Amino acid sequence: MPVIRLLLKKSSTSEQVLNLNRTDFEKTTKLRKPSCSFSIELLRGRLLILNPPNVAKDLLEILMQDSITQSLLRKNHYTISLNSDFQLKINNLSPVEESKVEDSSSGENGTNNQ
Repeated sequence: MPVIRLLLKKSSTSEQVLNLNRTDFEKTTKLRKPSCSFSIELLRGRLLILNPPNVAKDLLEILMQDSITQSLLRKNHYTISLNSDFQLKINNLSPVEESKVEDSSSGENGTNNQ
């Protein structure tokens, strides 16, 4: 959970990728080659597709149990996908206006102090 929380935060600047362990999926499904791919889009914490796969629902349920992650999901627009190579990709589609405003404010303060 802490890793996914960190990736959600970092996704405001670029797409984040987490390589998952295939054997963990094999243990839970008891299949030699499990197929667990999905792609979902979340806008302010709500799914934009009507019937996501169970694995996507399970992930979202776990993410919403953490207050910090829940807050991030409710503030932004994300796409989260898992491909057949067990790579979890997180992309924040929200504009990055807040951090730009903070950066320019700190730059102005630094210029006035010099």
